[in-house]
Amino acid sequence: MTNKAVTTLQDITIRTDIKPGDLGYIIHRHGAVYAKEYNHGVSFEMYVAKGICEFYQNYDSTKDRVWFCEHNGKIVGSLFLQHRINKSAQLRYFYLEKEYRGIGLGKTLMNFYMNFYKENTYTSSYLWTTDELDAAAAIYNKHGFLLTEELPTNAFGKDVVERKFELVSPK
Repeated sequence: MTNKAVTTLQDITIRTDIKPGDLGYIIHRHGAVYAKEYNHGVSFEMYVAKGICEFYQNYDSTKDRVWFCEHNGKIVGSLFLQHRINKSAQLRYFYLEKEYRGIGLGKTLMNFYMNFYKENTYTSSYLWTTDELDAAAAIYNKHGFLLTEELPTNAFGKDVVERKFELVSPK
C-alpha cells in the first residue's frame, strides 16, 4: 500500500496577478465544484460568470485584489476583494478544491483579505453566500462578519437561502 503525500500550506503558492485563463478557470471550477458538492445548476455558473465579468470591467489594482492559490502550477483556490461605493468592499469567489480544505488555506486567504481591507481603509465589507456553506460562514464569523439578511431563492437551479454577511469597521 502506498501513502498519498499530504499537501501542506507550505506547498501552496498564492499570487495576486491575473493571467489569461484565470478568470475563466474560476468560473469553470465554481460551476463544477458547486454542481458536484451542492447540486447547483448551470444558472449558478452563469451567475459567477456575470459577476467575474463585472469585476474585471471595473478592476482597479489599487482598490481590488485577487488571490489565486496554486499547487504544482494548478489553481486550487481563490478569493477576490471587489471595491464598491462608499469605501465598501465585497468578498467574492472564495473557493478551495476539496483536497486543499482543512490545511489552513482558507484562514490564510481571509487574513490576506482582512489585511488588504484594512490597508486600503475600507469602512465596510459584505458578501453573499448560501445556507449550505456552514464552514465558510464560520470563517466569516471569526473575522467579525455578521449575518444581516436571508432571502429564499431558486436562482441556482434549486431552493436555497441566500445569506448576506456584513462587516463594519469600528469608527
